[in-house]
Amino acid sequence: MANPFSGRNYDFAQFIEAKNLIGGEWVSARSGKTEEVVNPRFGKAMGTLVISDAADVDAAVQAAKAAQKGWAEWPVRERAQVMHRLKQLMDENLDELSWLLSHENGKTFAQSRGEVLKGIECVEMGASLQNMAAGEQLDVSRGVNCKVIHEPIGVVAGVLPFNFPTMVPLWMLPQALVAGNGFILKPSEKVPYGAMRLAELLEEAGLPTGVLNIVNGAKEVVTAIIDHEEIGAVAFVGSTRVAKLVYERGSKTGKKMLCLGGAKNHLLMVPDADLELTSTNVVGSYTGCAGQRCMAASVLLAIGDVDHIIADIIKKSEEIVVGENIGAIVDQDSKTRILSIIDDAEKNGAKIIVDGRGKGPKEGYWVGPTIIDGVTTEMRCYKEEIFGPVLSILRVDTLEEAFQIENANPYGNAAAIYTTNGGIADRAIKRFEAGMVGVNIGVPVPREPFAFGGWNDSKFGHGDMTGIDGFKYWTRPRKVTVKWALQSDETWMG
Repeated sequence: MANPFSGRNYDFAQFIEAKNLIGGEWVSARSGKTEEVVNPRFGKAMGTLVISDAADVDAAVQAAKAAQKGWAEWPVRERAQVMHRLKQLMDENLDELSWLLSHENGKTFAQSRGEVLKGIECVEMGASLQNMAAGEQLDVSRGVNCKVIHEPIGVVAGVLPFNFPTMVPLWMLPQALVAGNGFILKPSEKVPYGAMRLAELLEEAGLPTGVLNIVNGAKEVVTAIIDHEEIGAVAFVGSTRVAKLVYERGSKTGKKMLCLGGAKNHLLMVPDADLELTSTNVVGSYTGCAGQRCMAASVLLAIGDVDHIIADIIKKSEEIVVGENIGAIVDQDSKTRILSIIDDAEKNGAKIIVDGRGKGPKEGYWVGPTIIDGVTTEMRCYKEEIFGPVLSILRVDTLEEAFQIENANPYGNAAAIYTTNGGIADRAIKRFEAGMVGVNIGVPVPREPFAFGGWNDSKFGHGDMTGIDGFKYWTRPRKVTVKWALQSDETWMG
């Protein structure tokens, strides 16, 4: 297939049709149905994608099943070499991948580049698995050795969100492929092109035909993946509502399921926080990727007299130019929902101290940085995951009160504290009810080889999706006990 994108600027570009990749061939869906793919910066169609059904999923599974056995016979070192070559190809095509991502997702070029670079870091982790994936072994008694071998599950699948179309598949693919699995990838129907380009680069890197298959579509494809008897494990990233449904349905089939959901990340700010570090970091956290990330700051718990820091957060927020320093919202429905939450807060007595409504270019879907002060825990802007560049400020008197508010929210993805006091920082780390926490960092994403994953309503399933935990998720452990000679001191255990 020809390279679907060659643009190198923000000008509108027309893309090819996003087809399914099945058995090494780019094919249309059997239904013949298609749907528009919209460029968020312009609010108009940049291409189409095929809308698949269960028959397409089954065809992809059979192709993966046919290719997986031979792929699993490759030594792990040789499978990892594909990741080495993929990293090189992504480095060489960094600008192209970044612009492609910007067009389909709406991010600025700089933020798109950051996503691709993070994806490359995930590929590096996959390349290193040849040195990390050795199973444990131990002589457990005289003449008896026990060991664990991590073997592929077979055919596995990943369902992707719209907000990180290049990075999130690379949370899954390196570990799953190096483990020896065949993979079915279901991109978000809003952003299918990044996955297509990754598949091309993996083919160029030497991944055998049929090991990776892509099925485009909507809910029917997700349901077919979950229900398919020959898919042994599924990873999902999306909203909490859907993550929970997917987890429950998939678990009933006996599959391994790991489903990451939404978030309501709380930042705590105490009076001793460093002014410049804190204000810069908070603004970057809530506005980065237009707030469309599960790690974005959503709630700022202002403890005591911190108005001097809030004033600097306001100043920096007002300096952001919509369309230049902050990207677009993914679609009109998302923009409408974000604006309705801001309107609701204002209607219920909160104060909009930075107003992003009506900001940005005339074309496309835009919301500027927005800060809402005087928020209470009963307001929509506090309770709902906004997924936009909106920061809600709650005023509290004590650190203990802030902990109680953070602990009571149903999500458990991330939390952070801004302070120059080590004792306060240590206390917060221990008190936060979140799987990922930070000190003076509002996007506490663990870097490889550490794993990504939250708690509570932010994650359904066991283990984490990246790092060595991700490799273990995509494998099944075989326990081997070996004995070669009769021992004079045998026990009843033999």
